[in-house]
Amino acid sequence: MSQSVVVTAPGRARALFTAHPARTVVLAFAGVVVIGTVLLMLPISAEDGNATSPLTALFTSTSAVCVTGLAVVDTGTYWSGFGEGVILALIQVGGFGIMTMASLLALLVAGRLRLRMQLTAQAETRSLGIGDVRRVLIGVAGSTAAVELAVGAFLALRFRFGYGYGFGESAYLGFFHAVSAFNNAGFGLHADSLTRYAQDAWVTLPIAAAVILGGIGFPVLLETLRHRHRARTTGRKNWTLHTKLTVLTTLALLLVGTVLTGLLEWTNPTTLGTQDVPGKLLNSFFYSAMSRTAGFNSLDIGALHASTLLMTCMLMFIGGGSAGTAGGIKVTTFAVLAAAIVAEVRGEPTSAVLGRRLAPHVLRQALTVALLGVGLVMTATLALLSVSEAPLEDVLFEAVSAFATVGLSTGITADLPAIGQLILVALMFVGRIGPITLVSALALRERTRRYELPEERPVIG
Repeated sequence: MSQSVVVTAPGRARALFTAHPARTVVLAFAGVVVIGTVLLMLPISAEDGNATSPLTALFTSTSAVCVTGLAVVDTGTYWSGFGEGVILALIQVGGFGIMTMASLLALLVAGRLRLRMQLTAQAETRSLGIGDVRRVLIGVAGSTAAVELAVGAFLALRFRFGYGYGFGESAYLGFFHAVSAFNNAGFGLHADSLTRYAQDAWVTLPIAAAVILGGIGFPVLLETLRHRHRARTTGRKNWTLHTKLTVLTTLALLLVGTVLTGLLEWTNPTTLGTQDVPGKLLNSFFYSAMSRTAGFNSLDIGALHASTLLMTCMLMFIGGGSAGTAGGIKVTTFAVLAAAIVAEVRGEPTSAVLGRRLAPHVLRQALTVALLGVGLVMTATLALLSVSEAPLEDVLFEAVSAFATVGLSTGITADLPAIGQLILVALMFVGRIGPITLVSALALRERTRRYELPEERPVIG
């Protein structure tokens, strides 16, 4: 006598949810983008009370969910308080990670995660072991709240007592910019972004700190705090290779970006040329921090030299840390590829960094992510050039900024035709979810081959 198994709708949904993690990430992000688009199209979202066009709403929603910061309308003047609230909510959801929130919901409802679901959560949170996903997710939420509240309160006090804003406006400005900064979104409430605060370290440095903390990655933050406590109790501080690579590469890129920005723009009368030496150093550092992750600007991007734009493209493409709110191919990907180049130049059979040998599949994954990123940026640049009259350096800058979810722009975003803005929408979406889904798919598809093919070496170079 056969027995039939009844599968409920929630059961089917959970099975689909856990069986196709990459599809889940895409659908989750797409769903939030659609919801944000609908909300932003409502007349209540616009300052003038008129309905917003679908393209403008879609572009803004995608930019907010993907924590990019590119905009076709001025955030502070076009959108109403309700619209700005929607944008802020989309930024928070996008920065925290749809997959992270979905995993937390699954934990609360089901009480546990299957292995495949844990691997997917790991691809978003980059927990360095499958272990206690619940603790990681709670740590992510706690870190987010702590940094945003601290930076928001500091900025609110500065706006209140340094610029004379009212208490309510100061709090709103402070916390809006704090959330946008920690989530590396780059959305601001001023038409000139942060150029009016270019000489105010009490505004730019807290924002830069929030950007760096958000972009460095939650695993690094959590491990740093955990080992700091362990160092106090045991006197030992042993960081993982991931944390060491992320911290060292981030510091190196910040330094390189600061030095190059200063050298290239030191005498430019439309950027750093008219500032004193402390101002030049401050804004060189701020631009270096923003160019890799956030999208705020204290300098006129359209007035930068072409050499500075090219340098910025390289920093934007590298991006920030894994499982952070930054985009790009990630600093660990860049570090792994650099280690492989050094090993090949030295004629060494394997790649090593900081006293650890890198597994071959790690190099293959890093190479795949980097080359796919290059292919996406070049394809988008070619497509934009075919529909726009903008010069190559501006179009390339825009494409890299969209893919790396940075948000810096030379000012051509609003002038692009509808098809050009749709290309940027697709690029922002793919740039945000691409590394997550790609690494997850590669990790889940990894298998051992039971045989080896005959070896042959083609000529390289």
